[in-house]
Amino acid sequence: MRDKMDNQLKEKLQKYFELTSKALKKVKIVEKHKKEAEDFLDLAQRYFDDARYFEKKNDLVNAYGAVVYAHAFLDIGARLGFFDVGKDSELFMVD
Repeated sequence: MRDKMDNQLKEKLQKYFELTSKALKKVKIVEKHKKEAEDFLDLAQRYFDDARYFEKKNDLVNAYGAVVYAHAFLDIGARLGFFDVGKDSELFMVD
């Protein structure tokens, strides 16, 4: 049972790493909200980096939590109009 849960967590973690990595590359800062956008992007990148750190330590629960937080900051920034994401509803919660 434990192995099955670990494998599911690893799969979800990899999915979020891929999704968030693509999202980080796609985000464009809206000049009108530059300061806020930079803050959100910085937080997203820091959580993403933390997630990679936890993954290397085989701390999958904290890695998953951190990568989900990273993506949440990107989603929030997109919804608030701080980021231009081209209405990409596959990578972001924009609709």
